[in-house]
Amino acid sequence: MKNITLILLSFLFLTACEDVIDVDVPTSEPKLVIDASINWFENTSGNYQTIKLTLTTSFFDNQIPAATGAIVSVIDQNNNTYNFNDTNNNGIYECFNFNPQINETYTLNINYNNESYTATETMTSVTQIDSIQQENDGGFTGDEIEIKAYYTDPANEENYYFFEFQEETETNPYLEVYNDEFTNGNQIFAFYTNPDTQPGNQLSIKNYGISKQFYEYMFILLQQTSEGGGGPFEVQPATVRGNCTNQTNAKNYPLGYFRVSQATETTYTIQ
Repeated sequence: MKNITLILLSFLFLTACEDVIDVDVPTSEPKLVIDASINWFENTSGNYQTIKLTLTTSFFDNQIPAATGAIVSVIDQNNNTYNFNDTNNNGIYECFNFNPQINETYTLNINYNNESYTATETMTSVTQIDSIQQENDGGFTGDEIEIKAYYTDPANEENYYFFEFQEETETNPYLEVYNDEFTNGNQIFAFYTNPDTQPGNQLSIKNYGISKQFYEYMFILLQQTSEGGGGPFEVQPATVRGNCTNQTNAKNYPLGYFRVSQATETTYTIQ
């Protein structure tokens, strides 16, 4: 009985000493976030494309506000203009007649809240996935499933790759970028592992041809995630700036990136 009484008294003492602490989180004016990924998947026309515009919000907000009312267009080297319209008023701007061409340079133009944003990128070709290999003895425990997507890097070229792996049971894809600095002209692989992988799951594997600038952008961005390595005690980089700039007010810079890529996709069934 004495032990129980002491435990109860200790619990009451500890709970009685709890104070509510209000954390003063600094706020700033919302910034425009540009998710402009123009992807031309093989065996498709690539005519339908979307650009998503949102705004930054406070840390404790659960909803991300859409940036509606913008004027959005993409112009190619021949001055062909492709208009993107927010038909559903949800910040997703659609184009139904886009004409993707390899090595074509495209310029994104956005007018939002009387400020002009722009970015330029060249469409990069993609490298085919040759084969997929599965190993069932990976990881620290030796019993994790590992997937390797093999592809052959073109010789005498500087190439950059953006891979996206996503199982049907996963909400978010696993992302990784690669370059051919030490593997030029050789067959190499993109790597995927997930401790929650189960036989029978469908795994979507997408590969995008990307520019060096986007590779460097994503490489830094991925370092800020747990998958990117470095651990919780590594000093994180400053805010990652993409290739979009504010021509009206440089201090009010946007976040996000404008990318144009040829892409390929395959589906693999986990064995």
